[in-house]
Amino acid sequence: MTIVAMRARAATRRGMTLIEMMIAIVIFGFVMAGALKVLNAESRSFSLGSERVAMYQNGRFAINEMEKDMRTSGAGAPDMQPQMIYVSDSAIVFNANYWTNTLGDVEAVYYNPDAPDSAVMALKKTSQIRIPYTSIMYPDTNYMVGAVNSNAETISFYFAADSSTPRTDDYVIYRRINTLAPEVIATNVLKTTGVPFFQYYRVVTPPAGGTGSLVQVTAGLPWRHTVPIHLSTADTGVLARIDSLRAVRVNFTVTNAQSGAKERFRAVTRMITLPNVGLANTSSCGDVPLFSSTPVASVSTSSGSPVVTLTWAASVDETAGEKDVQRYVVWKRPSSVSDWGDPYVTIPGGSATYTFSDGTLTSGTVYYYAVAAQDCTPSLSPQRVSNSVTIPYCGRNPCIPSPGAVSRWSSYSSWSSPLPP
Repeated sequence: MTIVAMRARAATRRGMTLIEMMIAIVIFGFVMAGALKVLNAESRSFSLGSERVAMYQNGRFAINEMEKDMRTSGAGAPDMQPQMIYVSDSAIVFNANYWTNTLGDVEAVYYNPDAPDSAVMALKKTSQIRIPYTSIMYPDTNYMVGAVNSNAETISFYFAADSSTPRTDDYVIYRRINTLAPEVIATNVLKTTGVPFFQYYRVVTPPAGGTGSLVQVTAGLPWRHTVPIHLSTADTGVLARIDSLRAVRVNFTVTNAQSGAKERFRAVTRMITLPNVGLANTSSCGDVPLFSSTPVASVSTSSGSPVVTLTWAASVDETAGEKDVQRYVVWKRPSSVSDWGDPYVTIPGGSATYTFSDGTLTSGTVYYYAVAAQDCTPSLSPQRVSNSVTIPYCGRNPCIPSPGAVSRWSSYSSWSSPLPP
């Protein structure tokens, strides 16, 4: 191979010069910068979209929860118990048979087996709460239906300043049932410019009678039900104006918890009707049912586990009289508890005699049961209380009545599990 050919071949294999490499790096840098800018913009857009979705969900959840609960106001409350308790620009407090933890309780609006016993019945004077933003303690009387505490709980919704953020205009929406700890419904909430959190509408009937109209309450708030007994002779005029409320408009603004140019807002408003407020329990079925049968409780262990059997005879008003009894309400309590609480179970009417079996029992506990007849109003007869029953301890052998009787069974060789302490 000649020297000329070798030089020509070497020339064809020459690599990039330093200048060419620098030019390529600069071009690559411009391409990468553009790509990163696009990716950064996409990332910001995705993040902003997620924040907006979270903001919308926050507002939607809060307004739906408030509407779901406020619409129950007054439901299931006896006539003597106020339906609306207190209303202001930032708080609303009302009574309703909101929930129960007893399966089969047909009177409550919602069923929640995890609801605490202290939150499924009316507050008493011994368990008062303070109405938000006031020094008012509620209730100022006990609301008893015969010998039984009312099942209508007290529900509060209110807006409170959020002390966990550096902003001074941030609010939290709280819900509280009876004496339970307030529950957070929504955060990152602002006051909508020009309107309060709550606006109220009342029904006004013309002096000449006729159909009433709904008008907004523009002055005079807060309103409070100051008469202890609803629909009493004193519960009239100005003192009863809170009973004329029929709707509430909720207004607030949610944010994405950002500041400056990144902050986004969404105003939320909804008119919520109060369909149960202003209604009174009718007496179309007649008087309180007559029920004189004393229920009899007995405990059996034939199945291996203790079972209490409760029996009683039908009410007079089921088979004769007014013939308006629809069901029987059963209560249960251990001897260590004085309050009957919510009903334990309801039994449909239609039999000459009734039997209820209860297997949810605690060994060594003394129980009492009570039964009342209920008509379609629904009015309850006075409670009839059963005899007490003591639940024995049971193992693989015959049940024993109490730990003190263990010595009688000490010679029993087939005990394989420890005796109760």
